[in-house]
Amino acid sequence: MVSLSTWFRYAAHKFEYSISLSWKKYNVGQINSTQLTDAIWKNFFQGKLTYTHWNKGEEAMAPIVSTTGGTLLVRKLANLSPTQVFVGDVVLLKDPEKSDDIIVRRLAALEGYEMVSNDEKDEPFVLDKDQCWVLADNQSLKPKEARDSRLFGPVPMTDILGRVIYSLRTAVDHGPVENSQVAMNQDSPVLAVELDVEEMAKNNKV
Repeated sequence: MVSLSTWFRYAAHKFEYSISLSWKKYNVGQINSTQLTDAIWKNFFQGKLTYTHWNKGEEAMAPIVSTTGGTLLVRKLANLSPTQVFVGDVVLLKDPEKSDDIIVRRLAALEGYEMVSNDEKDEPFVLDKDQCWVLADNQSLKPKEARDSRLFGPVPMTDILGRVIYSLRTAVDHGPVENSQVAMNQDSPVLAVELDVEEMAKNNKV
């Protein structure tokens, strides 16, 4: 049973997302000023803040993503800025090396962070605006195996497709994803309202 306060927090997140998404469409000319209000309310009443994504198995993010794959619940984000995603968040993003593929990695740094290598031959550098640095959770893998920013460098924030908030590996092995504390606090009412483990299990290909 979802409490009233949780519903209010969920509604506030949904309204904020609806405004941001509609405003973005207005700014790029997809809708005009007379359609803006309608778009906001349509997103609020008909849209969801999450979607499911089946991810093929990859050792890089074990145990969050099973090596045999699993279904992920992904939080939609209208604005990919340091106020919406945070260091420590697990994100779904376009594969920088294979544009048709999608990978899961953890945000390790955002724009303005100074990156310093363990190798003294590498010069330190600062991440540019709208850039981020992503890493695999499995630290035992070499950069080439992990396929993260140590291999392909900084990633544009626009390549992020959402934050992974729940992982279903099998019907009996599933749970919330450990993200940054700020993100987990923001996502808790979304999980309370929109999480449907049975529906995720139906879509699981494992």
